[in-house]
Amino acid sequence: MMKLNDIFKNTSYDYTLFSEEAISAIESAVFMKLARNVETPYIKCLVREKDIKLTPEEAVRQLYIYKLLHEYEYPLNRIQLETPIHFGREIKRADITIMDKDRPTVPYIIVELKKPKLTDGKEQLKSYCNATGAPIGVWTNGEQISCYNRKDPNFFEEISDIPKSTQKLSDIISEKFTYEDLKHKDKISTQRKSLRSLIKEMEDEVLASAGVDSFEEIFKLIFAKLYDELICANDSTKYLRFRNNGNTDYELKVKIQELFDDAKKKWEGIFTEESKILLSPSHLAVCVSSLQDIKLFNNNLDVVDDAFEYLMSKAQKGEKGQYFTPRYVIDMCVKMMNPRACDKIIDTACGSSGFTVHSIFKVWRDIRREKGLPEGDGFTAAERISEESDFVRDNVFAIDFDEKTVRVARTLNLIAGDGQTNVLHLNTLDYSRWDEVTKQEDWIDTYNEGFKKLKKLQPKGSSDFSKFNFDLVMANPPFAGDIKENTIISRYELGKNSSGKWQNKVGRDVLFIERNLNFLKPGGRMAIVLPQGRLNNSSDKYIRDFIAERCRILAVVGLHGNVFKPHTGTKTSVLFVQKWDDELCPKKDDYPIFFATMQKPSKDNSGDKIYVKDPATGDNLLDSHGHLIVDHDLYNHDGLTQDGIAEAFIEFAKKEHLSFFH
Repeated sequence: MMKLNDIFKNTSYDYTLFSEEAISAIESAVFMKLARNVETPYIKCLVREKDIKLTPEEAVRQLYIYKLLHEYEYPLNRIQLETPIHFGREIKRADITIMDKDRPTVPYIIVELKKPKLTDGKEQLKSYCNATGAPIGVWTNGEQISCYNRKDPNFFEEISDIPKSTQKLSDIISEKFTYEDLKHKDKISTQRKSLRSLIKEMEDEVLASAGVDSFEEIFKLIFAKLYDELICANDSTKYLRFRNNGNTDYELKVKIQELFDDAKKKWEGIFTEESKILLSPSHLAVCVSSLQDIKLFNNNLDVVDDAFEYLMSKAQKGEKGQYFTPRYVIDMCVKMMNPRACDKIIDTACGSSGFTVHSIFKVWRDIRREKGLPEGDGFTAAERISEESDFVRDNVFAIDFDEKTVRVARTLNLIAGDGQTNVLHLNTLDYSRWDEVTKQEDWIDTYNEGFKKLKKLQPKGSSDFSKFNFDLVMANPPFAGDIKENTIISRYELGKNSSGKWQNKVGRDVLFIERNLNFLKPGGRMAIVLPQGRLNNSSDKYIRDFIAERCRILAVVGLHGNVFKPHTGTKTSVLFVQKWDDELCPKKDDYPIFFATMQKPSKDNSGDKIYVKDPATGDNLLDSHGHLIVDHDLYNHDGLTQDGIAEAFIEFAKKEHLSFFH
């Protein structure tokens, strides 16, 4: 029997959206026929009742017809194929059309399959709906699906599904949704949609002409939606408010603004009290419809992070050489540095705060395991036990000099940390000016609580913010741009060159090495992402000598050149060190160092992630949360992939009796 898998191989079409019944029904109807002396798969079309050559597009069409007949219960006499659509003298043909129940010649739903990419398909679909007046359009390639309600020629609002033959469009739009409903509907697990792709779509279609700061407006919507999910996840009787339930555009705007205001009260210091959603009611309606069927709370932060990374890189990140660290690199560092509940942890260039949030998740799992509690999800709406909240409140810190980034990091930390966070808006390198910054009234309102705790972590007798007593620093400092200010350079030993002369400019990452080591107490450990040249250029030997004098070099992991694409192709390595200390890390002249190089690229040359395939079916493998798994060799993902670099290092660390694996 011909398998659909063979037909879809090496194409942009797929069948993952369809039920097993649909797949086996279509597969069992396939037969081989000689066409130009070649054995070719054919099928008897369910609608046209004649033999049709089975191309990938035709296979998706037959699967979707099966779905319309058996799941949506549309009668055969309402389904048409290749319906002619007139554009002046030109005639195009719609792949599938469901005709109106009361007006059999008028299209009600148009389905587009010819264009296997959403951007192309949606344009085609819009032109068909506009030309015929059809109120509903569907695009699918068998792996993803998008359903739209045509409000007017410019606005196509995404809807969660099409109505069944017994339903009206208003039944779909006015459905009340609980958090449980959202879990079942979640487009990320059911339709392989990504929040990033939805935001890109919204930007292209709505925000480009809205005359607003798209970063700010989408941030407000994600912020309000996170709050809505949090409330409904903890009370199963509540209905989600972040939904377009057939309200007028104006009513919807009032509802979403109220939700945003409630979120601001819960999580203070991200938006000002007076901040408002600035999108017009009609633009807002399209954005809410696009986002409403995405579940943001889940085990990892990938969903939200991916979206923020896209927004931030568009807003301003790339110019400063400050790139979000892929989550799989962060998870490798967390596994290798093994943060514990007793550790004081900081990220000195935090971006969206992946190192600290993933450290929190790891420590929480340990705390729960020790207490015999179920591990639960990391990024979750569930209440936290006191030990978990105390750890976040007292032990975890992050700093960044970019105000937008800090607000994103604070949001993720506040939510992950149950309303607790010590994410501070400061310039890590320019600590001589901290006194000025921290006296400003608006800064004090937001950050003072966390700053008071940070000050307490200075060693006895030190009060100039030059040294701290942290157990663990993990950071990916910005590479691009040199520091040229003498007031900053003069505070660092690495401000001098190999001959001991003060330099006019120093690489930002070089100063971060010294600064991070000064954040550590003796025996403290650090993971830092650096341009690979720092570890092998002969001109940078003085930097390596500086590190080796103060620390034991534990490990160097070379990352693949695609890891930070599309932002940069700079080759990077992660350096792991532990400061010398009589008790925790006694000084040695000769000791083994763990070296490893990432073999799998994890992203293609354009910077798109490569995912693990199921060897049996060839489909993308999903983890226990229904998420795609990036194909890397840094560590074992939930027992679904092979052990990698992190597991090999843990073995090495135990053999070497490193203090943080005792």
